[in-house]
Amino acid sequence: MRYLFPSAINENGWLIYLLFGEDAALSSKTYITFLALSFLLTVIVAYLLGSVNTAILISKRLYKSDVRESGSGNAGMTNMFRTYGKKAGFLTLTGDVLKALVSVVLGFFLLGGPGQYIAGFFCLIGHVFPLYFGFKGGKGVIVSAITVLLIDPLIFLVLAVIFALMFLATQIISASSITAAFFYPMVVYAFNRSAPNILYFLFSLMIAFFVIAMHKENIHRLLNRTEKKFTIHKDKKEKK
Repeated sequence: MRYLFPSAINENGWLIYLLFGEDAALSSKTYITFLALSFLLTVIVAYLLGSVNTAILISKRLYKSDVRESGSGNAGMTNMFRTYGKKAGFLTLTGDVLKALVSVVLGFFLLGGPGQYIAGFFCLIGHVFPLYFGFKGGKGVIVSAITVLLIDPLIFLVLAVIFALMFLATQIISASSITAAFFYPMVVYAFNRSAPNILYFLFSLMIAFFVIAMHKENIHRLLNRTEKKFTIHKDKKEKK
């Protein structure tokens, strides 16, 4: 059996197109081997990129402390805003955006449309369980959000509205993140009913489950009405 690569880059990724051309035909063994190697490369690179936890790096580099030992103990943007101020928070946001962006673009380059889901998910895994920092990282909200934005901007916009409405009502980031994650699979299903994308729906379920599961302590505090509202502290001075 031989495979003829279609002209639609979305099905196979740019790498196949650049290496073999639009009309190249390969044996099934070569095709499967190529896809397996591309899959492994996508998973490994996305995970390693995700493991570059910007919050931990910035807190150690600029403030000579570990953000995981302050505030909520979470190595993410919200805790950086609360602990060190706006500069630290926005630097963390920038780092999280960049690693998600590079991961998703790489996934698409190597594997096409499905590669975006794979890369985004493993970047999230790396962010939450970073190889370089004892497998203790953040909760993955920003990484998940940027992945959704790159894959489907319209669905991202709907979830952003849901997040914003919840935040306006509660002023609590965790409640807003959990709510948006909960509705993510429902929104994906609603937008794709006429032409179901099973892979996309499964991806949305995994992201939703993962984000909500990482907020289990926040859920406990929300139920006990002890979860803190979002605040930004004044910028702390960097330690020389």
